[in-house]
Amino acid sequence: MEKVIVAPSVLSLDYAKFNEQVIALNESKAEWLHFDVMDGHFVPNLSFGPQILKGFKKTTDLFLDVHLMVDNPSLIIPLFVDDADLITFHIEVKEDIDELIKLVKDHGKKVGISIKPNTDLAMIKPYLDQIDLVLVMSVEPGFGGQSFIEKSLERIQKLRKMNNEILIEVDGGINEKTGLSCVKAGADVLVAGSYIFKKDIKEQVETLWLDKQ
Repeated sequence: MEKVIVAPSVLSLDYAKFNEQVIALNESKAEWLHFDVMDGHFVPNLSFGPQILKGFKKTTDLFLDVHLMVDNPSLIIPLFVDDADLITFHIEVKEDIDELIKLVKDHGKKVGISIKPNTDLAMIKPYLDQIDLVLVMSVEPGFGGQSFIEKSLERIQKLRKMNNEILIEVDGGINEKTGLSCVKAGADVLVAGSYIFKKDIKEQVETLWLDKQ
């Protein structure tokens, strides 16, 4: 059986143990690293800049999955796109979605669109054939450690019916129980932060390395 992709969120990495934890990630069954970029406006928090992403690129061969939680992705994408493998921005931004997709693709990178828990899925439907991935937020974006929103499972199922080929990624409150439920609903990629980094990294990744249903 094909395995689900596990994408540890480095928002929860202990930076006092950076080298040790990156080595553990590299030795784990994780295939992606999830990198959250927050501007303090689109969400009420600040996070990493492009130099931090460059640092990860030098220390790992894992696929670098960059999630932009920013008001102005057209200005931020050029700062990250050279070092990222995938750039995901939010459907809720006020910029031209087609132009943002083109901007990422013009750099030869994969592109995704993220959607908040209370945003109508119909907003994303016109773009499904143009993108590689949909990121379903299963918490309100901006802070780690939140509880999984159960209605996210129905949203995953609906997205899967809209498009059977696209990758569906889920981020927020993911653990061994909610991760399994997401996979059964149709998810392909599981993002987890505190669940992975607060215990043994390799063991925690394995609990999410599930067979696709």
